[in-house]
Amino acid sequence: MTYATWKDRKDNGIVDLVTLLLGAALFLGPWLYGFADQATASWNAWITGAVMVALAAAAIFAFAEWEEWVNLVVGLWAVVAPWALGFAGHSSAMRTHVVVGLAVAVLSAAEGWYFHRNPPRLTA
Repeated sequence: MTYATWKDRKDNGIVDLVTLLLGAALFLGPWLYGFADQATASWNAWITGAVMVALAAAAIFAFAEWEEWVNLVVGLWAVVAPWALGFAGHSSAMRTHVVVGLAVAVLSAAEGWYFHRNPPRLTA
């Protein structure tokens, strides 16, 4: 299976573009949603958002199934991070992480499921 064959079957990478934008929103979250003064929440948003953006960009330019599964794990990390790192008490940081994390996890899982449900044709 080639990259072009897979991308033709999955709406030209729309899911990856949305994931990239969600990662960017998480990365910018500390400034956009006012939790830049919360060091742990900010650093987690910057690192997690940057990883989401990098994986989505990689999937846009050279699709590999593992990128979707890693992004699923990163999305799930964003969901549990407020409690694991102790910033669940800061509502805007917690909400941002949970909403973006859930969206990325659902999109990545759906894309991985779709890939296995509808494998691309290997012949022309």
